[in-house]
Amino acid sequence: MSYQVLARKWRPRNFSEVIGQAHVLKALINALDSDRLHHAYLFTGTRGVGKTTLARVLAKALNCEQGVSSQPCGTCSACVEIDEGRFVDLIEVDAASRTKVDETRELLDNVQYAPTRARYKVYLIDEVHMFSNHSFNALLKTLEEPPPHVKFLLATTDPKRLPVTILSRCLQFNLTRLATSQLAAHLSIILDAEGIEYDDDALPLIAQNAGGSVRDALSLLDQAIAHGGGTVQSSEVVIMLGTVDRDRIRKLLDAVIAGDGYTLVSRARGLSEYVPDYAQVLAELLSSLRRIAVVHALENRAPDVESDTELLELARRVSPEACQLYYQIALTGRRDLAMSPDPEAAFEMTLIRMLAFRPAAADHDTADDQAGDAMPIVAKTPSPEVDAPAPAAPPAPAVDRHAADLDWRRVVEELDVVGLVRELARNSAIIVQDDRVIELVVAPQFEKLAARRHVDALQRALRAKLGRELTLTVTIERDDSLTTPSQQQVAADAERKRQVEAELEHDPNVQAMRAAFDATIEEVSVRTGSESEPESS
Repeated sequence: MSYQVLARKWRPRNFSEVIGQAHVLKALINALDSDRLHHAYLFTGTRGVGKTTLARVLAKALNCEQGVSSQPCGTCSACVEIDEGRFVDLIEVDAASRTKVDETRELLDNVQYAPTRARYKVYLIDEVHMFSNHSFNALLKTLEEPPPHVKFLLATTDPKRLPVTILSRCLQFNLTRLATSQLAAHLSIILDAEGIEYDDDALPLIAQNAGGSVRDALSLLDQAIAHGGGTVQSSEVVIMLGTVDRDRIRKLLDAVIAGDGYTLVSRARGLSEYVPDYAQVLAELLSSLRRIAVVHALENRAPDVESDTELLELARRVSPEACQLYYQIALTGRRDLAMSPDPEAAFEMTLIRMLAFRPAAADHDTADDQAGDAMPIVAKTPSPEVDAPAPAAPPAPAVDRHAADLDWRRVVEELDVVGLVRELARNSAIIVQDDRVIELVVAPQFEKLAARRHVDALQRALRAKLGRELTLTVTIERDDSLTTPSQQQVAADAERKRQVEAELEHDPNVQAMRAAFDATIEEVSVRTGSESEPESS
């Protein structure tokens, strides 16, 4: 018999075999046992968390020959055929391959007909968000007045793309990612049942890399078994995943906390011989910092939940403020890796940044020594560039948040800047301004414009324009009470267009053309700095 991959072999065949998702299971079981069935169910969640698996189990529960129940027998012809994917009254559809409305109508034309041999005709539509608008309209007509013998089971990874008219006609269940501990425990059960030897330390590594997806975890487990020659060994898993063992991560943290730049750079460069995935190395670093932060939060009760003595010692040597800063720097550095032409260099810069910037509340053991020369930090706007954060601004005077009296729109129009620097200025609003400081706020969708080099260029242009030394800071924040020059321009253009349209409506020449030729004004386009002629027909 050919080998069957673990993800298929260990796919749950009833509700009791599903791991996690207790909130969804409870609702479905209660509905089945009390015979309170809806005509449409929507399962949402990231890939591999069990959406289609739950839908198939639900289809079995609905059509088991022993009756509708939360515990399908698993042995009748309906249950067996559903498990084997050949049940005639379970119509599985991949919406990504059926985006045309004609295909959807053809599919739904048979809804009106009774099932061939089952209790219910079940339509399982996977990735339903891929339907076109016309296909959604066709589906909506069926969902509005479904025949009593039909059930719809919809699954999607992107429910936001579904029309609200579809959502409102479905019972929605959101499947969550599984915790690393849950996945690791599930993998150990499978390996024990398969009779495969494994290292306990290897399973959390696999589970963590699966990102909460059961299917991804089982696929990685298959790969680890092959990589280890029939066993799952942590050393082989580390190589397979491109990760770095925990001891090396701890040594990097030790050098950061000690402020030992030479040792830190040496250890960072020593990792290159393992050809690691640097994003994963930073993920491991983040995991250790999170555990240290938990130790700080629990204080004297930390040993109750953290038994790692090495980590407890690191937590004793670093302050909570420094730990939080290191976490933020590592998080930003991991995000920026994709933008760097050299991931190794970007990783090294992330570690060096941890040495270069320390909070005023320094490490426990050296707080008094470092209090006088601690370096200031600007942490509210992490730069998307792989460079150091912008220098901290002098503290602004206690002024009202909206007290800036500078005509920011006029200033932006007159600034000698172009490209992304101008876009940063146009899409920001001024919230604080005095002789020394200008503080701008930028909405989250424009965060990438606030790269350090753009902020520095805008600061230089403002100094030249205003004729004085000043410090510019940029905060990433949504504030609907503020308007940017870009928003002001859009509003002005809209008002100008409205005025032009009103003038045209009352223009005698236009009215004469309408009367003589039955003409209509198709479109009015108004652009800043120029006027467009109306088109008539």
